[in-house]
Amino acid sequence: MKFSGKVVVVTGAAKGIGKAVALLFAEAGAKVAVVDIDETEGKNTSDEIIKAGGEACFIHCDVGSESNVLRMIAEVTQTFGTIDILINDAALQLNKGLLDTSTEEFQRVLDVNVTGTFLCTREVAKLMIAQNKGGAIVNFSSTFAVVGSPGYLAYHASKGAIASFTRAVAVALLPYGIRVNAVAPGTTETPGLYDGARDTGNLETGLAGFLALQPLKRFGRPEEIAEVELMFASDEASFVYGAVWMADGAYTII
Repeated sequence: MKFSGKVVVVTGAAKGIGKAVALLFAEAGAKVAVVDIDETEGKNTSDEIIKAGGEACFIHCDVGSESNVLRMIAEVTQTFGTIDILINDAALQLNKGLLDTSTEEFQRVLDVNVTGTFLCTREVAKLMIAQNKGGAIVNFSSTFAVVGSPGYLAYHASKGAIASFTRAVAVALLPYGIRVNAVAPGTTETPGLYDGARDTGNLETGLAGFLALQPLKRFGRPEEIAEVELMFASDEASFVYGAVWMADGAYTII
């Protein structure tokens, strides 16, 4: 299989896109470290992989905490010996605008989305450089990095930061053969979508409003985004560095 023997760390792998990515990597032969702050759902993802005949472990981690990330990296290497691929999918959404977002809420979104991506990338890059065999890192941006909306202020800021971070780190790690890219999903049918719709005050009305903005008149599926992330992690993308790929059903071109 395409990723046979590879060790992959997937943050945010308990639910949604992260879970789809973890399952798809396992199906392709990888050993998967399922990393998430949600212990119940994270263990469910890991158990699902193992029951299907794959190799996985669950590691509880708040990616916004440096001590948590250092412990997580140590546990992965103790379990699997190495890390070949990092998928930074952990994310926190908040459907609030400028005037309603508290300083604490803004900072927490940045802690998870931006600082978490930085910490995991830095520590895995150290390991990959020491191993001297290259590697691949895929970050999780969003269409919200390039378009505006009245809500999701902190999320917009964080995803724009990740897009810029990805390009900078791709340059920094290029000499070591470590490829860094990002996927920028559009509106995808995940638990976060339903949370955002509820934040509007009415779930059905919120979903209808989100759907009306979609050129394809449907939401993306987690599996569709996962396929793109696996492509960037694969040898087939060996000439791709610093890309921020829109996987958004034409949302940003219409």
